[in-house]
Amino acid sequence: MTMKTIDHWISGKSVEGASGNYGPVTDPATGAQTTRVALASVEEVDAAVAAAKEAFATWGTSSLAARTAVLFAYRALLDAHRDEIAELITAEHGKVHSDALGEVARGLEIVELACGITTQLKGELSTQVSSRVDVSSIRQPLGVVAGITPFNFPAMVPMWMFPLAIACGNTFVLKPSEKDPSAALLLAELAGQAGLPEGVLNVVNGDKVAVDRLLEHPDVAAVSFVGSTPIARYIHTTASAGGKRVQALGGAKNHMLVLPDADLDAAADAAVSAAYGSAGERCMAISAVVAVGGVGDELVAKIRDRAEKIKIGPGNDPTSEMGPLITKAHRDKVASYVTGAASQGADVVLDGTAFTVEGFEDGHWIGLSLLDHVSTDSDAYKDEIFGPVLCVLRAETYEEGLDLINSSPFGNGTAIFTRDGGAARRFQMEVQAGMVGVNVPIPVPVGYHSFGGWKDSLFGDHHIYGNDGVHFYTRGKVVTTRWPNPEDGGVDLGFPKNH
Repeated sequence: MTMKTIDHWISGKSVEGASGNYGPVTDPATGAQTTRVALASVEEVDAAVAAAKEAFATWGTSSLAARTAVLFAYRALLDAHRDEIAELITAEHGKVHSDALGEVARGLEIVELACGITTQLKGELSTQVSSRVDVSSIRQPLGVVAGITPFNFPAMVPMWMFPLAIACGNTFVLKPSEKDPSAALLLAELAGQAGLPEGVLNVVNGDKVAVDRLLEHPDVAAVSFVGSTPIARYIHTTASAGGKRVQALGGAKNHMLVLPDADLDAAADAAVSAAYGSAGERCMAISAVVAVGGVGDELVAKIRDRAEKIKIGPGNDPTSEMGPLITKAHRDKVASYVTGAASQGADVVLDGTAFTVEGFEDGHWIGLSLLDHVSTDSDAYKDEIFGPVLCVLRAETYEEGLDLINSSPFGNGTAIFTRDGGAARRFQMEVQAGMVGVNVPIPVPVGYHSFGGWKDSLFGDHHIYGNDGVHFYTRGKVVTTRWPNPEDGGVDLGFPKNH
């Protein structure tokens, strides 16, 4: 029996893979391969870019009314298919259904932002800057743009990119993760049903061959990326060397600073949710708690008590609160940080490496791990683990905790838990991170503010979505205009000569 193949989406239709190369797509809960995905050749990437370039000739000059009509219809279709999209995410990524639904909801926020693109693209006008001279500023689309997206949010991150890009008049080539590509293909299919013209949104599945071709293709004007820091740096270096715009969002080591006056129950709830939600496979996960003063022991006890009650199981089980990791290789890598933690000085409060689920023994399971008294030179602290492992560090003062956070090479998100408004205000001004939460553990901005970090968490000048997203997917043009008055000569329009 031939295994089902996940193909590409080019020019408004499914296109069978022709390279002869395929990758496995597995169910993380069982470990079994369920489908295979076609991996694009250079020629197949070129076909997608050519389709997008051809479509740009008309889509790029289409009216805002025509674009937003499609986007409003698209938003309605996405809303009607929430469960179907979420089920695909659970089947290939493994996250529980409620997390998958939350992912779809956050992606929909950007579709809704794109529906209001008419106000986002308004230009500026200065009249009479000199005698009968006006100056206006307008924004125009770039052309063909590409998105390269990660496995951990297979629907949300693509929706952080292409709706805004196409609303601005660009056409788009999406290269989703080959580990869980089906959600992206459904998003493209629904866009076609909403009336998006052929070639405006294309999906090519693939590996490094496809990525490198998009980075070097002369007809690709800009590249958006979300993934690990080493790959983000590579994307930025390679694509920008070819003159392309790049927004490359990298990895993270997000800290949560807990001051002595904090509500420790609220802080423990937040730490468990932010560290272990989505099995820790998110760039905004809290992976390091910095306990200030004497609150560490009590806080760790409260986190442990809550973590031990989390129900781990298949994502399609309504009672499950956390699912498996994406692949066995990733599961083993995450486990290695826990098994090596004690030798590097940490107290292993919870060790989830031996966890399994009865009846699903071949799934990519790992339990929740909690490491206390972690040192800043240990591997568990220095590396982005991307799994359900929470490190707790100790600091005597606010200043020591702040210095610890600011010494990290990452600067994606951070949070402070305190009842002191002055301390919170000082932290939000002094901490070196792109997104800050005050008693909010995962400060992902709403759609009309932009998402992005500092330091090794972002390569490029623009954050994603919000105003930065609109600016990234457009370029400015300034027009200076001077028109002669009728009495200056030329065609006589019948104006009295003495006016």
